[in-house]
Amino acid sequence: MGFFRGFTMWVLLVSLLLRSGDGFYLPGSYPHKYQVGDTLSVKVNSLTSIETEMPFSYYSLPFCKPEEGIKDSAENLGELLMGDRIENSPYQFKMHRNVSDILLCRSGPLTPQDFNLLKKRIDEWYQVNLILDNLPAIRYTKKDDYFLRWTGYPIGIKVGDDYYVFNHLKFSVLVHKYEETNVARVMGTGDAADVIPTLDKSGSGSTGWMVVGFEVVPCSIRHDSESVKNLNIYDKFPTKIQCDPTVVSMIIKENEPIVYTYEVSFVESDIKWPSRWDAYLKMDGAKVHWFSILNSLMVIAFLAGIVLVILLRTVRRDLTRYEELDREAQAQMNEELSGWKLVVSDVFRAPSHPMLLCVMVGDGVQILGMAFGTILFAALGFMSPASRGALISGMLFFYLVLGIAAGYVAGRVWKTIKCGDHSGWVSVSWRVACFFPGIAFLILTTLNFLLWGSHSTGAIPISLFIVLLLLWFCISVPLTLAGGFLGVKAPHIEYPVRTNQIPREIPPQKYPSWLLVLGAGTLPFGTLFIELFFIMSSISRGGVYYVFGFLFIVLILLVVVCAEVSLVLTYMHLCVEDWKWWWKSFFSSGSVAIYIFLYSINYLIFDLKSLSGPVSATLYLGYSLFMVIAVMLATGTVGFISSFWFVHYLFSSVKFD
Repeated sequence: MGFFRGFTMWVLLVSLLLRSGDGFYLPGSYPHKYQVGDTLSVKVNSLTSIETEMPFSYYSLPFCKPEEGIKDSAENLGELLMGDRIENSPYQFKMHRNVSDILLCRSGPLTPQDFNLLKKRIDEWYQVNLILDNLPAIRYTKKDDYFLRWTGYPIGIKVGDDYYVFNHLKFSVLVHKYEETNVARVMGTGDAADVIPTLDKSGSGSTGWMVVGFEVVPCSIRHDSESVKNLNIYDKFPTKIQCDPTVVSMIIKENEPIVYTYEVSFVESDIKWPSRWDAYLKMDGAKVHWFSILNSLMVIAFLAGIVLVILLRTVRRDLTRYEELDREAQAQMNEELSGWKLVVSDVFRAPSHPMLLCVMVGDGVQILGMAFGTILFAALGFMSPASRGALISGMLFFYLVLGIAAGYVAGRVWKTIKCGDHSGWVSVSWRVACFFPGIAFLILTTLNFLLWGSHSTGAIPISLFIVLLLLWFCISVPLTLAGGFLGVKAPHIEYPVRTNQIPREIPPQKYPSWLLVLGAGTLPFGTLFIELFFIMSSISRGGVYYVFGFLFIVLILLVVVCAEVSLVLTYMHLCVEDWKWWWKSFFSSGSVAIYIFLYSINYLIFDLKSLSGPVSATLYLGYSLFMVIAVMLATGTVGFISSFWFVHYLFSSVKFD
């Protein structure tokens, strides 16, 4: 797998750093030096659109094909899951050699199928994504007094009733002088390069150039197809080509060919190689991120104040008064007990469906651990966007490894609920290993059939399905069972009070308790609302979300808010003699998933108005449902664990006869 190879490279580079004290490059972000005249190969990725959720192969349209045939680049698991299909292209550059008026190819006459498909892709605003030296092609458009950045360029444009295709590309390659001063040198190209620890102590490195930028300007130019019938690829075009992006003239017509041309210029730039991704990762709205964090801190402070009042004033005051009385007074006070003290003999009564609760808590621990690990490594830069698919591969890696934590927590909670009896732990561990992955498999398989039916590159091939099933049953399931075994072998958490055989009747409530539980999710949602907006905006606009530092802070704040909300609501339920707190503590914080799903629907209706077709809307809602189930399990687990600790602490501090 590409991720495991990248992880091995990271370990090697860290060891080089510790040994020599020199700088090192993260996986997927190492420089490549080119000499003047060296060949630069442009690659193509899947066609994508902000109006649909379906990527398509570049060569599904009548574009020029390379002479040596179409070849797939090495793809890792994350790239395949993301729908990336990186292939070679006919575009060939020579380092630091400007060329213009270059013929790429003359397509055959457009068949009715190609003609209609080309018009459809133009209507859906599909973009062509090119890659040079691991950098996506970037396009700038001017709006008012500022420039907008776009990755890729549109296939064409519709003006009136006519469709125009962009058949001439003006490339600009930004290059920077190679500077080698005691760095670990990397030999090879692309993501599959090998690390060779050769250090140049003299500091006198050889000269060369590094690619630090890749820009494209698309133009639509009416070429005379007859004048190039006898020309070959890369031949000089018979006439001078003037690229004006504000004018379009290449109308596509059925049974007529399209002539494709290009030009390329190399521009020396002051951009340093480590900063070449800044144009793609430039963060907009930094003040908004900080405002979101400040808002979350205020919510946390408010809830923390309530928790302190509960713990220090209410609970401590009651306990101190109770312990200062003599036995006769205590007996009298026991008869006058009210609130949470009345449910002492029922508070640890086993909840309904205890196995399901253990399974959901175990899966929640696994998902939460995966989120922390992935976002932390991404924030530290170990999952750079230069390493395509590394983020998804990292998430899978952490999820598989943390199966042992899921099994351990589920097994120990099961043994605690059963008061030390560990029988049935195998069934619990097995269900932990199959519950959330089974839901994910069902959702993704359903969506995959839609993608298959649409001939999209986002469809997961059968071979990848087999790989995912092997990872599931050969790694995740055994680790979860091993964790469950360790969990039941660990001592269970003993309850501080005894439970009566006959359950206490819960007094009638003025309002449904579940109404308060569902409403509690608004506070955690307020913590992550702004960051959620940035994530969805980046994905829907085809951008790169890379402010993982902010996201990591928001994740920590979310965990704190979920714990505080669940703790406060659990205390409120105990005060009205409602001892059924187990599931309510889980859903009081887990209900944030409801508001995330409602926001996703709102975003679909009002912000993704142009999302075309029921298939795209179904894919969007399917992915949203998958996300909110994972969020519900993770946040619900935080609420349950914090409430269990609070209830155990509360009743272990009281001496009841």
